[in-house]
Amino acid sequence: MEFTIHHQILMAVFGLAILMGAVANKTNFCTMGAISDWINMGDTGRLRAWLLAMAVAILGVAALTGLGLANIGANTFPPYRTPNFAWLRYLLGGLMFGVGMTLASGCGNKILVRVGGGNLKSLVVLVIASVCAYLMLWTDFYGDVFNSWIAATAVNLGKSGMQTQAVSEFFGAGSHVQVITGAVIGAALAAFAFASKDFRGNIDHILGGLVIGLIVVIGWYLTAGPMGAAWKEWAEMADIVPSRVEIQSFTFISPMGDSVRYLMHPTELANINFGIAALTGVIIGSFFYALLSGNFRFEWFASGGDFFNHAIGAALMGIGGVLAMGCTIGQAVTGVSTLAMGSFLTFFAIAAGAAATMKVQYWRMA
Repeated sequence: MEFTIHHQILMAVFGLAILMGAVANKTNFCTMGAISDWINMGDTGRLRAWLLAMAVAILGVAALTGLGLANIGANTFPPYRTPNFAWLRYLLGGLMFGVGMTLASGCGNKILVRVGGGNLKSLVVLVIASVCAYLMLWTDFYGDVFNSWIAATAVNLGKSGMQTQAVSEFFGAGSHVQVITGAVIGAALAAFAFASKDFRGNIDHILGGLVIGLIVVIGWYLTAGPMGAAWKEWAEMADIVPSRVEIQSFTFISPMGDSVRYLMHPTELANINFGIAALTGVIIGSFFYALLSGNFRFEWFASGGDFFNHAIGAALMGIGGVLAMGCTIGQAVTGVSTLAMGSFLTFFAIAAGAAATMKVQYWRMA
């Protein structure tokens, strides 16, 4: 089989995802855990690691843009910078995902990491979330249930003269404005993360934030840089165009739905895309680290109620993640790196949904 630019990019994504899975396992990088630590214990260590990942991703995209190494415009997958600001979709999807990841004991990335570590509860969550994501992406479910009333609430920013929904557009057009805005926001987030002495003394938190953020930046470079342009040209000339050969970086909910689609027709190798390579790589990277560190262990549900909570959470993650066009990595790191207002709104909605659910859980236990 000819080793094309398509295979090169997918192999690079797969390798990066293996590193992401191993590092996330080692450092216990977990966005749901970050909110839980903050809400329940007042510990902001993992929250700052998450913010550091955002900062690195934002600064990285600003650097790629400023140096002319990548062109990340409105035509990405998902369409982060689209001028169609679907505020209700971001808000509702984010809230659903935040509630779901709390009930399911982890966000999309953490679920994959736990599956690699032998957690069978997370495997069940992955299956349910994947099926729900498939329904949203590849059937009429989204159109029948959501689109008719969600679409009517979207605001077309193009009518006000904005080409994208990036925050930088409030300060003027042009790549130089994007670079300056990204540099300021990224530096502010990084400064906040490192303002904590405890955070500065925790190598795992720093490592997790730096690596996750850098991997997202490399993902953008692969698909929006010179290799990405060649990838697009190859896809246009190919007899069978692989799905979603687009400018993109790491996200994990839509790839779950894509994985179901691929597994239904496993001989159609063209359906293996960026997201599937990323999802598989994270599981494998976590698996290798768990074995080498001696932390691999099987875990099952403690009770029927435990199963029910995880199942409901998984369904909310699959549906809410697609509705919000991303998860705590896909929107709150990858999307935020583009300075898209919808990504920031989704991030706050996810955090609010998770925090509220944790408060209710604590109240019920008390």
